[in-house]
Amino acid sequence: MGGLKDVLYFMFHPNQLRSVVQWKLWHEPVHRRDPSKEAPTLRSCFEMLNMTSRSFAAVIQELQPEMLVPIALFYLVLRGLDTIEDDMTLPASTKEPMLREFYKYLKIDGWNFNGSGPNEKDRDLLVHFDDVIAELKKIDKKYYDVIEDITIKMGNGMADYALNAEFQEGVKTIPEYEEYCHYVAGLVGEGLTRIFVNGNTANPALLDRMELSESMGQFLQKTNIIRDVHEDFLDKRRFWPKDVWSKYVDNWDDLFDPKYRTQAVHCSSELVLNALKHADECLFYMAGIKEQSVFNFVAIPQTMAIATLELVFQNPKIFYSHIKITKGDACHLMMQSTQNLRVVCDVFRTYARRIARKNDPRDPHYLEISIACGKIEQFIETLFPTQDPKKLQAVQDAQGHEGAQNDFWEALMLVGCVVFVLLFVSALMLGLAWYFGARFDVIFDKEAASSLKAAAKDAVKATVTPLTHEEL
Repeated sequence: MGGLKDVLYFMFHPNQLRSVVQWKLWHEPVHRRDPSKEAPTLRSCFEMLNMTSRSFAAVIQELQPEMLVPIALFYLVLRGLDTIEDDMTLPASTKEPMLREFYKYLKIDGWNFNGSGPNEKDRDLLVHFDDVIAELKKIDKKYYDVIEDITIKMGNGMADYALNAEFQEGVKTIPEYEEYCHYVAGLVGEGLTRIFVNGNTANPALLDRMELSESMGQFLQKTNIIRDVHEDFLDKRRFWPKDVWSKYVDNWDDLFDPKYRTQAVHCSSELVLNALKHADECLFYMAGIKEQSVFNFVAIPQTMAIATLELVFQNPKIFYSHIKITKGDACHLMMQSTQNLRVVCDVFRTYARRIARKNDPRDPHYLEISIACGKIEQFIETLFPTQDPKKLQAVQDAQGHEGAQNDFWEALMLVGCVVFVLLFVSALMLGLAWYFGARFDVIFDKEAASSLKAAAKDAVKATVTPLTHEEL
């Protein structure tokens, strides 16, 4: 039935089918994993990776060899933590010590856990966790230390929330909301950054700007929390801060009542606005990645996030169904995200403009969301200034007009200089002539000129003496 549904869908959406075909046929991984050279325990780890997350698994397995195993194991360890934290069948008395001591289990050969609920989707990961431990012992210590440190921090953070009775009723404040996102996602960004820098695939300066890593995780987690609100509601979990939803409805359940649909959409807009503030820092972070396969690994989830944020914005479906971007859109985004930062910036710009177009003037956050979208575009413009042909032609025309005016004045100045030099030389020659006795007054006085001519003739006669030739 599902196959027939997909066929009918692609018949009416050929562009979606084209994107899927392009990704399947034309995508060429930067690196390929070779299972034939792996130990049985490592192959088991990648099988569990495929079971827990197909999207992440595909990107992880295209990483360069130095990063491949550490990041795969890092993901599985944190996924194991998350499985314990999400398991609603485990009492807090069991869950809390396991979360705090999970880092110790990483050093115990053969450790596993089969006490998860039968419906827990990642239960098999903990059942076969001994394979993960076996491979952890083989990786470089600089990577193991990072994994252990983040496991300690995340385990303690999750344990605190598991014990917090108030949290069982939902997140209350914005700081609590962001702290929770920090523990479950921001710490992941920190750990990945440290692994990237240790592997010389990222700029070491990122270690001095950990707020960028934090934004990478916060952006992903907040987007997922907004999208999954109905699924979490069914599981009796509340991640939307009470300080936000209480502005629009009196009770949490009212958000899912069709009578309050407008208020619910306005509430979601405030959380979308809260997530958008991380977008520019995510782009800044990606500018610090030096290796292509690692860039693909960090870029694909971020472009998926901005696309998902556009999907859930002003979309009442999130309150009565589970929505996600289509397979065709996902493949198109992956094609774009595996190129370079400029293309990724174009993706962010495209979806920021879509969010701005969907923005409703009746929404109380209309102006703030418009400004947030504008800031994303403004930041991208500082990285890659837009080359608008019309603007370039206007600049060239202005420069051409200005150049013509400059040429005219330069020619005029040149002629003026030549005339000045000629006049100066002429005046100098005339002055020297006058100094040595030249009579310029006779030019205008005819009588003086006649007398001067007569005097000249007399002078010539006086100087001429006749020559006599005697006979030989």
